[in-house]
Amino acid sequence: MNRSEEPGSWPRDAPPPLPDELVDGDVQDPGQGAGAFFHRRYVARIRDTAVGPEALMERLQGDPDRAAPSEFATFKRVDGDGSPMQPGDEYVVRMPGPWDGPVRVVETTPRSFRLVTLGGHLEAGQIVFRASGGNGRLEFEIESWARSGDRLSDLLYDRLRMSKEVQLHMWISFLEKVIELSGGVREGPLEVETRRLEEDQLAD
Repeated sequence: MNRSEEPGSWPRDAPPPLPDELVDGDVQDPGQGAGAFFHRRYVARIRDTAVGPEALMERLQGDPDRAAPSEFATFKRVDGDGSPMQPGDEYVVRMPGPWDGPVRVVETTPRSFRLVTLGGHLEAGQIVFRASGGNGRLEFEIESWARSGDRLSDLLYDRLRMSKEVQLHMWISFLEKVIELSGGVREGPLEVETRRLEEDQLAD
């Protein structure tokens, strides 16, 4: 695994806009968070895959828990009707301890889905899962834009680094599960890139 961290800047590292119709009082965006803001990318490159990016994403949108590392997290859909995800659907990401994270789907495409955090989540921000490539080679990426949800979460995440390491291992394990789900093998190291912005760098 290759890890890097460097200073970020606004608006280069700002999250994508949210659709107005899916924003309400439950949404927890970075402006409501605490502490530093982190723009992160977790990337796996895969060769000899049995499926293309659309087929892989169809499996994940049908049930994101297929790639969830059960020792770290499970995705539980709030309505539980079993249909493929679509904007407006809500999930709870259940983690050991007091880490449960409610999220809402704000965008789906044939190759991606994007979530926003809701009230009570440890973080305030967004995360997108996307697949690209073809002809036996894929790139799978998890990209997030977030701050801690409150001052206590910031202490655990950025100061004591407890939940930060749990989060890192969770998404690395998710990438490894995606590789298995694709039927391929990892090509090169996993990449983890972090761009950090301090509170005074954020737009009002």
